[in-house]
Amino acid sequence: MSPDALAALHARCFTEAPRPWTAREFAGLAAAEGTLLLCRPEGFALGRLAGPEAELLTLAVEPLARRRGIGTALVLAFEAAASARGAGEVFLETAVGNTAARGLYEALGYRPVGRRPGYYTRAGRPPLDALVFRKPLDAPAP
Repeated sequence: MSPDALAALHARCFTEAPRPWTAREFAGLAAAEGTLLLCRPEGFALGRLAGPEAELLTLAVEPLARRRGIGTALVLAFEAAASARGAGEVFLETAVGNTAARGLYEALGYRPVGRRPGYYTRAGRPPLDALVFRKPLDAPAP
């Protein structure tokens, strides 16, 4: 997917929090060393490696294609790619109120390890807290 296509999909997926990323931000991330970008026609997973850790920065699935296993497939592909490049664990965060994302991550074995108060800012509205999740990559599948 091009940076423009990534940004357009991200904007369709994130209307509440976090704010949608721009094509320029996607281009910068895609060009950075250690970036992992896994794409399917209906979505993508984007993250980065930092030593023995991987961070899933964003996961976007076309709203009309949700609840079909695409998010699960993308997260599992991200984990496999990160593990193949030496990562032993994955971190991610999601808005406290994003029950769909929390359910997906918890079903895949991610566990909350922290909270970031006011992490997601929103124009004209109170910020939202983020929950930080962690999953060791050598953990057995739930």
